[in-house]
Amino acid sequence: MEIHLVTHLPPQIPALEKEAVAEGFRFITRLNSEWHSGSNRFDAPGECLMAVYLNRQLVGIGGLSVDPFTQAPTGRLRRVYVTPASRRQQVGRKLVGVLLSHAALHFETVGLHTDTAQGTAFTCPAASR
Repeated sequence: MEIHLVTHLPPQIPALEKEAVAEGFRFITRLNSEWHSGSNRFDAPGECLMAVYLNRQLVGIGGLSVDPFTQAPTGRLRRVYVTPASRRQQVGRKLVGVLLSHAALHFETVGLHTDTAQGTAFTCPAASR
């Protein structure tokens, strides 16, 4: 598994988007749209976008952005997605770990909003008990 900081959307992003949309998730579509419009490229101070590859195949992506809704230096995990075939292989956990390590250098706290109970359980294990 390789996790890379990306400054351009990976060429495999349409395939990742297709998988996400098939599951009912539109946030990779928003990532693509915002990136191409220039409204969010995860390039403000402290921000980053990371891509996860298994055998050179893009299997996950996630970003860290400044939270515009707080006064304190707060980051937000954004657009975190791992393909269904790559789940339960520590891909998401390692991706979030890299993002949080980066966040620790720039922010006091980090937030995440999820759309599913599984996402909440993944990011907040106590919520799944």
